[in-house]
Amino acid sequence: MHENATPDLATTTPITADRAAAAAADGPPALRFPFDAAALTETPLTTERLVLRPLEASDAADVFEYQRIPDVLKYLPWPLRDRAEAYEHTAKRAAARVLESDGDFFVLAMTLPGTPSVDDAGSDASASAAATARDRVIGDMMVRVSSAKHAQLELGWVVHPDFQGKGYAREAAVAIRDFAFETLHPHRIQAFLDARNAASAALCERLGMRREATILEEQYNDGEWQDTALYGLLRREWAAARE
Repeated sequence: MHENATPDLATTTPITADRAAAAAADGPPALRFPFDAAALTETPLTTERLVLRPLEASDAADVFEYQRIPDVLKYLPWPLRDRAEAYEHTAKRAAARVLESDGDFFVLAMTLPGTPSVDDAGSDASASAAATARDRVIGDMMVRVSSAKHAQLELGWVVHPDFQGKGYAREAAVAIRDFAFETLHPHRIQAFLDARNAASAALCERLGMRREATILEEQYNDGEWQDTALYGLLRREWAAARE
């Protein structure tokens, strides 16, 4: 997901003596909950090249195309699943739509208009087939509630390797970052990465997020202890960069 682009926001924010006053000026937590992501089915998020809409169980074939790649799973807390297990996993993720309490999440499919789903790529070119064709899901973006009490949201993403290095991840991540702040009103957003994932770290920085911590040996995956990098961005930092 490495993107060769200039940052959208400043990547560092000095800690000054009046930070407490600035935080107080932001006011108390004010998440606009509950939020049902089903609303994004009719009015999806759009970027220059992508449409972001709620993940559906019927997207499982496209998701499996990247979920089965070892190099993708290397940096995700996902085990290697067979097709049946992967389809069930996608259905469970697609069913999560409402944000209200800690741990709640929803997933938006990154669809690329004009590129057919792997389910449709081999179908005939009849008018009826064209009318029902689905755009390919090339990755997905997640929003999860880290703390409803303290108005913290977590962002996560995954993109098929064939579509990396083209700016798609940046487009989608900017859109979901702005949507989160504008619509859900968190005090901060954050991302937790495998500390070896340089591409996602670069994307976080392009979103204006700062590396706040490295949590040593925080998870045991793939037969080894792995470090986790924490990135964060405050609402007022995001707002100031847009002025």
